[in-house]
Amino acid sequence: QVQLVESGGGLVQAGGSLRLSCAASRSIISFDSMAWYRQAPGKQRELVATITTGGSTNYGDSVKGRFTISRDNAKNPVNLQMNSLKPEDTAVYYCNIRVWGFDYWGQGTQVTVSS
Repeated sequence: QVQLVESGGGLVQAGGSLRLSCAASRSIISFDSMAWYRQAPGKQRELVATITTGGSTNYGDSVKGRFTISRDNAKNPVNLQMNSLKPEDTAVYYCNIRVWGFDYWGQGTQVTVSS
């Protein structure tokens, strides 16, 4: 079992930046993939960015060129740097780690971008 806790969310003006982090209850040494998702009110959860064991990254079309997913250390395995934030980026952001085909999720952190 792995518990994940996101941090770094908050209120920011349009054009600003935030950096999200994901802390794990135990060291993550091996994994299938890590990702960030988000869910805005009244909308389905959508993929923001993924990173594989090999370091390959993939981004949702709406965040390409603005967001960067990166690996960190074993207890804080994945970050999301968000630049040039827009009001439409407002959502709850979730950390996801897939280990041996099983998905672990955090509780989410709120990101609110004001216009």
